[in-house]
Amino acid sequence: MNEKYATQRGELLKQLDGMRLEFDALKRVATLVLDRPPLNVVSYTARSQIAALFDELGRDPEVGVVVVRGANGVFTSGGDVRGFFDVPRDGMSHLAWNIAAPERCPKPVIAALEKYAFGVGWELALACDFRIATKDTLVALPEITIGQMPGSGGSQRVLRMVGMTRAKDMVMLGRRLSAAEAREWGLLTEVVEDGAALDKAIAGYAERLNALSPLALSTVKRVLNQGEDASLEASFDLEGHAYEKLRDSHDYKEGAQAFFEKRKPKYTGK
Repeated sequence: MNEKYATQRGELLKQLDGMRLEFDALKRVATLVLDRPPLNVVSYTARSQIAALFDELGRDPEVGVVVVRGANGVFTSGGDVRGFFDVPRDGMSHLAWNIAAPERCPKPVIAALEKYAFGVGWELALACDFRIATKDTLVALPEITIGQMPGSGGSQRVLRMVGMTRAKDMVMLGRRLSAAEAREWGLLTEVVEDGAALDKAIAGYAERLNALSPLALSTVKRVLNQGEDASLEASFDLEGHAYEKLRDSHDYKEGAQAFFEKRKPKYTGK
């Protein structure tokens, strides 16, 4: 049985569909590149591959930070609508789980957005920890304009991030938001001038994150994500127990000692 599942996972990732994975060992950054010219449309198969890739990247000790971006100056115009009609009944009710993979990943995940981040592309970005866009980027959940609705978590993430009034404005009208407006709403972490500035910003974020304790980062990411849907009392309890867990870690002791000795800490993730 184990061999069967291992074979299935291997077959799923054997040939990536409209994507490629790059790794900078020196900087400890893995980059998932959406690459299907001209607009990097995301196929049905690619969604399962995204989930599987993030699962593996989360386990890889050589990876400190994961970046998701599109090739050729475009993030993605969205999903492969034509291909959806070939999917059998109930074959697409799980899409939010696949696209939530960046949220489940214990590593920090950065979405680098250019030109278009529509449909599943925007839903994928919303599941990332940091969203950095160029100033000419547009973001949208346009499914309503073709008689559908977001199906990969987008409506619910936007609702939780910006509230009911703005969520209905964006989702029920299928409205495109400029990067400036999305930043104003709190949907983007940062907006930069162009592609070169985006590359610089991503490198800066990755460097800062890789300088921190992997254990502390994965712990606080989990506390923030789980606390969002919990009561305040439960969130305090979650935070307190996580804090206690970190108190006994090597990284906390090393970080405190480095602070006392005025030097850079050497974290191990333990």
